[in-house]
Amino acid sequence: MNSARADVVVIGAGQAGLSAAYHLQRRGVDHLIFDAEDGPGGAWRHRWKSLRMETVNGISDLPGIAKPAVDPREPSSEFLARYFSDYEEELGLSVRRPVKVHAVSREDADPAGLLGIATSDGDWTARAVINATGTWTRPFWPIYPGRSTFRGRQLHVADYVSAEEFKGQHVIVVGGGISAVGLLDEISHVTSTSWFTRREPVWRDEEFDAKAGHDAVALVEERVRRGLPPQSVVSVTGLIRTPALKVAAARGALDRQPMFTSIEPGGVRLADGGFRPADAILWATGFRAELEHLAPLHLRGSGGGIAMQGTQVASEPRVHLVGYGPSSSTIGANRAGRAAVAAILKLPGISPAATPVSWG
Repeated sequence: MNSARADVVVIGAGQAGLSAAYHLQRRGVDHLIFDAEDGPGGAWRHRWKSLRMETVNGISDLPGIAKPAVDPREPSSEFLARYFSDYEEELGLSVRRPVKVHAVSREDADPAGLLGIATSDGDWTARAVINATGTWTRPFWPIYPGRSTFRGRQLHVADYVSAEEFKGQHVIVVGGGISAVGLLDEISHVTSTSWFTRREPVWRDEEFDAKAGHDAVALVEERVRRGLPPQSVVSVTGLIRTPALKVAAARGALDRQPMFTSIEPGGVRLADGGFRPADAILWATGFRAELEHLAPLHLRGSGGGIAMQGTQVASEPRVHLVGYGPSSSTIGANRAGRAAVAAILKLPGISPAATPVSWG
């Protein structure tokens, strides 16, 4: 087993982690990158094949190297895994994978001391940690009355492969986000569906402008500043009624129903007391931040979340969370990576190169 030290350890090599690594390398800061995946691409490696580049939300370029030409019909999992791989190779980023980080802890009581990082590749120490582990590995399954009694199939969007596996079944989709409506559209082409949400979805008929996007991110940022669990940006912005979703609505695929009251062996009990038979329940109920390895630091406050000052944990300046809360979009992840490195450069003991690294 290895035992070594770096000034900064980056955990995760998705968009946020690669952005942070770019700025660390550019400033000549000694760092390591650990990634639990078997190869490049982060969570995009696991997206269903039918999620193509023409249907994903806008994907921002990684810093320093623009995306190559995009075939809108190519699966996002293939395109982005290739883009991330080429990016790592062109910049010479040394990503150690697959490496699972088990725990991050304080080596001693010195607030400017070292952090210990226990991993599947040995024990390491660092002066700062940039956590970019995202949410994909922590799908949220609501606790619901009778869920364990259901005789059909239950799956989360993290487990979704294709609509074809549901042919001939009635599928219930639960959730009010982008994944829910996108999969409703897809599945409803091959079989019957029902859509349930806790709240009435808020629809927009136009793309939100820069101000609306800024205001939405600011609301999410205010929550994490107060130490509350982050909400998704779409919960603030609402759902955009794209041309494809307008067609889906016209054929009845997006007829939303209030949340059912319980699950029974053969289906769900409706809010009005009726019963809806079902063969499968697809939980499009979102994800939670993967932060269990940070538990030894006791970062969570009484509000249930982690109080933040930008990307920096308010109670632990040596730890930065990127791709978390307001920086969960690809544009936000890029900005967060840059901001985290700028803040880390102010920590004692961090020694950047005298001349920034440049490429090309």
